[in-house]
Amino acid sequence: MNPKRAAVVLPVLFAGACMVGPNYRKPAAPVPAAYKELAEKQAAVGLTWKAARPNDAAGRGEWWEAFGDPDLNVLEEQVSVSNQSILAAEAQYRGARALVASVRSALFPTLGVGPSATRSSGITNQSTVPGQPAPAITTLEVPVELNWQIDLFGRIRRGVQASVASAQATAADLEGVRLAMHAELALDYFTLRGLDAQIDLLDKTVVGYRTTLTLTENRFKQGVVSGVDVAQARTQLDATLAEVTDLRLSRAQVEHALAVLVGKPPAELSVAAAPIQVALPAVPVGLPSELLERRPDIAAAERRMAAANAQIGVAVAGYFPTLSLSGLGGYEGPKLANLFSLPNRIWSLGASLFETIFAGGARRAAQRQAEAAYDATVAGYRQTVLTAFQQVEDNLAALRILAEEARYQADAVSEAELALKLANNRYMNGVTSYLEVVTAQTTALANEQLAVQLLTRQLGASVSLIAALGGGWQVSDLANLDAAPADSPSPAKKGSSAAGAAPPRASR
Repeated sequence: MNPKRAAVVLPVLFAGACMVGPNYRKPAAPVPAAYKELAEKQAAVGLTWKAARPNDAAGRGEWWEAFGDPDLNVLEEQVSVSNQSILAAEAQYRGARALVASVRSALFPTLGVGPSATRSSGITNQSTVPGQPAPAITTLEVPVELNWQIDLFGRIRRGVQASVASAQATAADLEGVRLAMHAELALDYFTLRGLDAQIDLLDKTVVGYRTTLTLTENRFKQGVVSGVDVAQARTQLDATLAEVTDLRLSRAQVEHALAVLVGKPPAELSVAAAPIQVALPAVPVGLPSELLERRPDIAAAERRMAAANAQIGVAVAGYFPTLSLSGLGGYEGPKLANLFSLPNRIWSLGASLFETIFAGGARRAAQRQAEAAYDATVAGYRQTVLTAFQQVEDNLAALRILAEEARYQADAVSEAELALKLANNRYMNGVTSYLEVVTAQTTALANEQLAVQLLTRQLGASVSLIAALGGGWQVSDLANLDAAPADSPSPAKKGSSAAGAAPPRASR
């Protein structure tokens, strides 16, 4: 074939190639019309909080700022930079992008050069003079070889689709890890602050118990009360000291967990004790259908469906023949001085078509395997959607019920404090024994501790709800890897999230 004619015919042939296999259509998922927990009172979690929307030049929505805690904000920023789980996920994403470039390279011809020099003597250059050895000759070659497998039936392009979708799933995985690490830090931080509040409460209680013990000892010395009252007062004090000591151990362990989340050894992070000074943010939940666009794990599952669908096309393409083109051009001659001259030019151009006639059912088995893998990803996608709705409903229910419980608990604290005051007055007037005071003290402390624990649980439920809603992430933030080069900045480097657009529609 004339090289000039080939240059015209081959692109036309390639442009007319089709892609076999099913075109991807996202399967339906079970989506309710409304959240069960918001059917009656949608204001149960508030309506004013708005997640920040990320863009190509900014980071993910910094949802933790809704709590208005400067210390939390500082720690969360360190998570974005130094958390090792996020860095590992980001490296996996970069690897997936590189794989896209590798698979896409099969669409293009390969070009290679292999210079060689050969010195030989023998049958190919026998001497014409009897009794004389054949003279040695030198052959110099500078060949340029071209090989190109034409993607007639879309096997390579389907492979590119699969790798692009897989890379987008990895990008969504990265966002899922980032969201999980930020949420975990917020949960641990509020656990720490809850422990601080409990320790502060117990420290104040210890001061009160010491004062009560001193008063009881004086009354014992005056013969007003028995030694039993002194023993009870000391027992109450010692038990409270033991409890506060145990809480300090729990606090130290939570602080160590925070250090690991921000990528530091525990010895390098200290968080000063402080009371809980944040308010519960109001979180707009939106419609259930919006959840499919806001959860990175749902986006990852959907992209894996697209990749599995493309793999069916790869398997179907195995039924069709493959067309390969090869070409060679260059120079061959005995001397380097005039090697690159027209008489020494060599070239060849060829094509080969290969079709498997019999494979013992291997191709049909490969197709069935790809179809089964796709069905598995569909089931996994739908299960991920169901789990997402469960998590949202769980945390909506938690916020609603805990808010009601907190109101009751506030009343219980007030009543317990009144009961303690009355018990102290009765004891000082000699109307009752010290046992009544101990009982009232125990009840008051338990109710105050429970109130602190309820606030901590409410903050945790708020964090979990924001995480269940995707933390401000959107599927539209997914990188379009069909157009982006493999060495373009990744989400972790840019500070923005990766997310995905659907692959291009296949044509046949």
